Amino acid sequence: MSETSGGETRAQPSGEPEAAGTTHFGFQQVPVPEKKRRVGQVFDSVAQRYDIMNDVMSFGIHRLWKWLTIHLSPVRPGQQVLDLAAGTGDLTRRLARRVGETGTVVAADINARMLQRGRQRLTDEGIAGNVHYVQADAEALPFPDDCFHCATMAFGLRNVTCKEAALAQLWRVLRPGGQVLILEFSKPRLPGLSRVYDAYSFNVLPRLGKLIVDDADSYRYLAESIRMHPDQEALLEMMRSAGFAHCEYLNFSAGIVALHRGYKL
Repeated sequence: MSETSGGETRAQPSGEPEAAGTTHFGFQQVPVPEKKRRVGQVFDSVAQRYDIMNDVMSFGIHRLWKWLTIHLSPVRPGQQVLDLAAGTGDLTRRLARRVGETGTVVAADINARMLQRGRQRLTDEGIAGNVHYVQADAEALPFPDDCFHCATMAFGLRNVTCKEAALAQLWRVLRPGGQVLILEFSKPRLPGLSRVYDAYSFNVLPRLGKLIVDDADSYRYLAESIRMHPDQEALLEMMRSAGFAHCEYLNFSAGIVALHRGYKL
């Protein structure tokens, strides 16, 4: 199935099933093992100027979304927290201040270059000692069961090949009573906003990527990956299926971004 909006034909994430042994990379169908390699290439390419692009393409609003995520989290001093898909450390920085000297934040990411960039940024800001960096695949986390009080994941779930596996891993590593917070692009809720948003995403973002990062294709993929990601209600059901309880979501910026929350009981 496909939909045309803003002059762009795009596949539907909840449409016909994918062919056996394949998955989506943006709007393309690729062999399952190929997706991780391609996603890795995307973030290898954009890592050095990733933060600049985030500010430019969101007009700085991503900082508010991330602040709200931590503000709404239950994280307290002395706790053990996982920041999955930590990237360049925006949530890790805020979490490290929350847990204080007696707590620990594990910043985990599958991409070594993004993780290295995050470590460099946070060390330069004097954030060290209570942050550990781990290169890890979200689908097979190298942590024991029931070890984190809270887990966060910002703008990473849509890049995971098997989202169900990542959600199951998040549930496994949380302690009973622990909360997961997933911040991700979602489906705009205001009438007419989707058309404007699509026009911006498919026409402006690749040009900005070419200008700032010298990589239009990576930002074209990022725009496509947003459209292939489950919408608010679909992700809510995926979380419930993974075992999370009391699940809910909050829309930010009219649903362009949503924060999903759930508990391990």
